[in-house]
Amino acid sequence: MSRQQGIIVANFGRQVLVENSNGASIPCIISGRKLRPVTGDRVMWEPLDGKNKGLVCEIMERDNELTRPDRRGRTDVLAANVSQVMVVCAPRPAPDLFLIDRYLAAAAFMGASASVVLNKSDLEEEPGLAPLREALLEYTRIGYPVIHTSAKSRDGLEPLRKQLIGHTSILVGQSGVGKSSILNALLPEADILTGELSEASGEGRHTTTASRLYHLDSGGELIDSPGVRDYAPAAFEENDLTKGFIEFAAPAGSCKFANCRHLHEPRCGVTQAVKDGVICARRYESYKRLTRLMEQLRPGY
Repeated sequence: MSRQQGIIVANFGRQVLVENSNGASIPCIISGRKLRPVTGDRVMWEPLDGKNKGLVCEIMERDNELTRPDRRGRTDVLAANVSQVMVVCAPRPAPDLFLIDRYLAAAAFMGASASVVLNKSDLEEEPGLAPLREALLEYTRIGYPVIHTSAKSRDGLEPLRKQLIGHTSILVGQSGVGKSSILNALLPEADILTGELSEASGEGRHTTTASRLYHLDSGGELIDSPGVRDYAPAAFEENDLTKGFIEFAAPAGSCKFANCRHLHEPRCGVTQAVKDGVICARRYESYKRLTRLMEQLRPGY
């Protein structure tokens, strides 16, 4: 059978759904153990004789990868060919700003743009909403779009739609912040597609173990992802963690040493900017925490 090009729209380990050139989703198995496609991958596949299934034979070159370290410290790829990371937070569950920072850093490492989405913004009586809104002003100040929305009331959905146009975006964030609710508000038929995905995988209808790529009517693609309790990026250039903290760029230009790590070095432009209030102290603490984590994962970093 002749090979065809397709895109992975869902991944279940050794089984995937491949969208063909006609827009149909074909259940496929993967050729060989070394081949590890993820949602968003462009692949070559071929139909299997006499079956409504296919075989994924090759992964095309990736534009980028969203990664994290696995339990052994190796790189685990979560999604590929993503042009925008949408970090979702909410007043409930209690927001983790350090987690937001790590996703924003991951976006920078992979060369993708990033935005922060405040969901459940209609919960005016929620005690955590006002301080969260205040905290998110820091992201706006340093240049990240921050979109306030509510999947329940549908407030703010139009600005979110506009931000997604022209991108392959991925929704990431803590469990319970409402990523699936946002997806269903943007794409009402997503629940039907999720049901089809679960049927193809043989798992329950409400599985949260697989990411799924959806095409938006307003333009662009959107990948959902399972919620997390913690996250850290796995891939970055050595001694270049500052790329993940965009507000460090200008102050770093005045560092005495070209290889300054912005920790304890003398005449460091970044630490001086923290002292002067130009760089947010909490964001700098986030940088230090991520640096310590990378030292654990990569001794000698």
